[in-house]
Amino acid sequence: MSLKRDILIRTSLVYLGVLLIGMLILGKALHLQLFEKEEWAREENSTIRHKVIEPNRGNIYSSDGRLLAVSVPFYEIRMDFRSESFTREIFDAGVDELSKSLSSLFGDRHWSTYKRELVRARENGNRYFLVKRNVTYSQLQQVKQFPIYNMGRYQGGVQYIQQNRRTRPYELLAARTVGYTMHDDLKSVVGIEGAYDNQLKGVEGYRLMRKIRGDVWMPINDANEIEPEDGQDVITTIDVDLQDVAENALYTQLILHGADHGTVVLMEVRTGKVKAIANLTRDKDGNYNEDYNYAIGESTEPGSTFKLASMIALLEDGYVHPSDIVDVKDGVIYYYDHKVEDSQHAALGKITVQRAFEVSSNVGISKIVNESYKKKPEQFINRLYKMGLNQKLGIEIRGEGRPEIKYTDSELWSGISLPMMSLGYEVRMTPLQILAFYNAIANNGKMVKPVFMEEIRSHGKVIKRGETEVLNNHICSRETLGHIKKMLVGVVESGTAMNLVNSHYKIAGKTGTARVSLSKEGYTKSYQASFVGYFPADQPKYSCIVVVNAPSKQIYYGNVVAGPIFREITDRIYVREYEMHEDQVLLTEQTLQAPYSKSGSGDALISAFDYLNLPLKQHGEESLWVSTRSTPEGVISSSRYVSSQLVPNVVDMGLKDAVYLLESRGLKVVSDGRGTVQRQSQLPGSTIRKGTEVKLSMSINDG
Repeated sequence: MSLKRDILIRTSLVYLGVLLIGMLILGKALHLQLFEKEEWAREENSTIRHKVIEPNRGNIYSSDGRLLAVSVPFYEIRMDFRSESFTREIFDAGVDELSKSLSSLFGDRHWSTYKRELVRARENGNRYFLVKRNVTYSQLQQVKQFPIYNMGRYQGGVQYIQQNRRTRPYELLAARTVGYTMHDDLKSVVGIEGAYDNQLKGVEGYRLMRKIRGDVWMPINDANEIEPEDGQDVITTIDVDLQDVAENALYTQLILHGADHGTVVLMEVRTGKVKAIANLTRDKDGNYNEDYNYAIGESTEPGSTFKLASMIALLEDGYVHPSDIVDVKDGVIYYYDHKVEDSQHAALGKITVQRAFEVSSNVGISKIVNESYKKKPEQFINRLYKMGLNQKLGIEIRGEGRPEIKYTDSELWSGISLPMMSLGYEVRMTPLQILAFYNAIANNGKMVKPVFMEEIRSHGKVIKRGETEVLNNHICSRETLGHIKKMLVGVVESGTAMNLVNSHYKIAGKTGTARVSLSKEGYTKSYQASFVGYFPADQPKYSCIVVVNAPSKQIYYGNVVAGPIFREITDRIYVREYEMHEDQVLLTEQTLQAPYSKSGSGDALISAFDYLNLPLKQHGEESLWVSTRSTPEGVISSSRYVSSQLVPNVVDMGLKDAVYLLESRGLKVVSDGRGTVQRQSQLPGSTIRKGTEVKLSMSINDG
């Protein structure tokens, strides 16, 4: 083969190779253009997009303006080392001082470490280098004055990225009611945070950002930003001071009785504004925390507090009068093979209907209801429905439990359903629903929906005010209302809640003690203790319910377990709200030398008043120990229950009687003066531990 031919072949091969490569490139370009155009367009768009700028979430305040939840801003400090205005000269001149300033402020690294990282980032040309996370607002103001950073975003290459965190300044105080925010698909679903999420969250903004190495998004420029609108603030009805009292009182009793969980709700009678709501649960370590809103969400068999509904039905339908007689005999009755008995196992015999309610006689109440409605149980259920007890309250906070009051056509209806329902079994209601019912009695028959929001504000301007919504204008007639109010006062003055009697203000309410039902397993040996009522009884301003579930120290009656919590809350309110004292001051001025007596021995009281020829009215049955109350007509005495197994209530007694009662039960007494007992260190109704010291705070301090 000649040299010329060899060169020609090689040239042809090269030409063909170049032509083939060119055709391959052209073919690939055509393929990309025709078949992969959309995919590459998506890829390009995925590196530049509008990212959401979260607005500042609105704050949640108490009724007196204290912060319950607030979004606290934290910042990231980042640097763009490719910014055209951020020259090498600027960096070299200030990097040492910048590193020392960062090290001095944050104290997390030596300044030489800061410098080494900054120099390395500069050499690598990082466009979104992270300098520091979790920088507070006050720290940020100092950072802005540092060398390089004080030149701003372009010359200094610095960027500040804001991130908001939700915090509760009072931590666990009303935590479940205030609620929290959840992300992803669930968003805000708990408490006030969830109820007013639309108002609190504000309107999102947008920023054009580019995706760079390391899956990091960097802002392109400020001109493309759409500013977010901050969320509105929610002013709640919660009173921080009363909330603190409620939680501490609940916490103390839960520990004292080793209970599983408990709840307290305090509400204004006229407006329905919830001033305090506490929920505490014992965890596996024995500590109590707020992790479920029992007041709103737990629908259980209420027990004896439901007897109020039964009594209203009986009075409204004309089957009884408070003075009618019911024979409870020895405190035991059978409905088919189901035994119902009175908790005190007392042979009360023939008593009035009012007395049956005051002492919470299971036999008396169930017997009257069963005899009255046995042939027409629908009438009883219809009366409960007419009062609205089968309907949710419709509160703004999510998760309200559904009340259950079955009708006679239910497959669960049986021969014992009517008497059991009259006692608060085979029905279910939440504590808040029970409270709203009792609040209606205090509010002269008008049932209002519980309210949690006072106002919604935007930058201080009121956007919306919380309004009282009436659910039922008249749950019963005025005549029935009058009878019921007397019965509720009687429960405290001479019935199951006599340990709540005091000489300063009157309480009306009802105790409840219910066995806990676990549907499949039937009734357990666990109990639910409760007390619900209102005060002052003559001119009600507040209503309150206390429910303590599963007290474990063999003491489970509502007056002993739940009652002291109610009393501690009402005492605190009475002390701080002086207008409640005006009637008492006026009474003192009008009566001038009105008779007064300490509580104590019943026989001694009668003898003294007979000797002095002073008026004394005895309310209820004769008793060894009595509580007294001064009125313009004279002193009224009511029996005071004193157990030999429990610490007696000696408040309002003289020192002599108090010392006798306490020391006769093996307790040591220390007093700080003379006069009348104002407070005792050991809670009334708690288990006696012989040798325990009881400190008595007296009305006159000799020190």
